[in-house]
Amino acid sequence: MISLPRPDDAHPYLRAASAGIRHHARALAPSDAGPPRPVDRVHLDVLHAHLTALLQLLDRLADHTRPPHPAAGRHLATAHTRLWQATSEVHAAFHLLPGTPQADVETSGCHPERLPEGPPVLTICQRHLAAGHVVRRKTTPTDLRPHTMACVR
Repeated sequence: MISLPRPDDAHPYLRAASAGIRHHARALAPSDAGPPRPVDRVHLDVLHAHLTALLQLLDRLADHTRPPHPAAGRHLATAHTRLWQATSEVHAAFHLLPGTPQADVETSGCHPERLPEGPPVLTICQRHLAAGHVVRRKTTPTDLRPHTMACVR
């Protein structure tokens, strides 16, 4: 007999991931301990990995929700597109941060035509290109344009 998890035990890994993000956000909050540490490339690489994992989750949730509940599936698909835009911005920020001094000239941008020098540039660019391929198969260029919210009265 298969037992369903209790509601408080449902999705324990998502709860742990959310708790980890909340903890990290609190750790970055200003404190009396001194000035905050600047963000580095490794930090953005880990954040990008988290965002791409969320992209996969949202994509699957939208696919599973759409047949029985089309409107809810469309909202999840829209959230997926917006998350892709945020993921792209994190990727762009990664390339604008300084890396190691000897690699700065070579790794200051994403060059899909050649392999980056190594981690973390290699991993973030490969991850981003793979995620972009999935996103572009399911979305139109119009959907990927920056989204603006205007107050409608």
